[in-house]
Amino acid sequence: MSIDQQTVSEVHGKLENLRSEIGKCVIGQKEVLDQVLVSLVAGGHALIEGVPGLGKTLLVRALAQAVGGKFSRIQFTPDLMPSDVTGHSMYDMTRQTWVVRKGPIFCNFLLADEINRAPAKTQSALLEVMQEQQVTIEGQSQALDLPFLVLATENPIEQEGTYPLPEAQLDRFLLKIVINYPDISEEVAIVEQITGKAIGDKLDISNVNTVLSPDEIVKAQQVAVELTIDRQLVDYAVRIAAATREWSGIDIGAGPRASLALVRAGRARALLNGRDFVTPEDIKQVAPSVLMHRIRLTPDYEIEGYGTSRVINDLLNTIEAPRV
Repeated sequence: MSIDQQTVSEVHGKLENLRSEIGKCVIGQKEVLDQVLVSLVAGGHALIEGVPGLGKTLLVRALAQAVGGKFSRIQFTPDLMPSDVTGHSMYDMTRQTWVVRKGPIFCNFLLADEINRAPAKTQSALLEVMQEQQVTIEGQSQALDLPFLVLATENPIEQEGTYPLPEAQLDRFLLKIVINYPDISEEVAIVEQITGKAIGDKLDISNVNTVLSPDEIVKAQQVAVELTIDRQLVDYAVRIAAATREWSGIDIGAGPRASLALVRAGRARALLNGRDFVTPEDIKQVAPSVLMHRIRLTPDYEIEGYGTSRVINDLLNTIEAPRV
């Protein structure tokens, strides 16, 4: 059963308020903010790639403040243990019993800062929670409060002391978001804002008001799930994902989870645009971010300097979109 346009318009208005509120302290980066909101509405996680100082932490903190959700930050390091992420059981001498001490994963918005600096054993602590929204400690599963969104960051330049993310974990990120340098006018506005009254360069989100509740975000996610999508568009999404498995320049293609992600993200993009139906353009717009971290180019293509984005754009241009 599809959702009515009035409900879509109401949710769209609330999401626009959320976008405006975050924009009070996050200057520019419109497409990055749109993609983060797509992840939020689709109920998926995002991997954000960018050099230090581009506002990744500020964006996540502002989002948590505007939604009124609980924010946690984990600085991933080589000595970080899985229990430092999920929590552990400990003996309470006062009550003479074992109790569970919950880790920072118990939140609504988790910033996994420089996630590729921790070894695979620690990164794997996120696998269950990202897929099932629950944590198992000493054999007991505990559900997390919804919404739950992991925003993980990594530096594309500095590779010393880093570990490649496991393929299973990469596949659990709905989108990979590349954040680039701001343009000159945006950087001028950033400098003026931060140096105007603040001492140092502390991140200031005091002017961000709470405009939505976590429950309203869950409602928005439910509305997105019920948006109308034509069978031809589902076929279009599957054909895009399947094409990556046969493309000559791609060594490892995207799996079925990419097809699911294209549909989920396409629905979220349609809702952010105020529509109760998905268009081919919605699917095409989210495709680069959905596929970027799910494919691996052949060594020949990498040597010749072909970027992943270029290969994906070439692929998208060869697949005919349906007329719906």
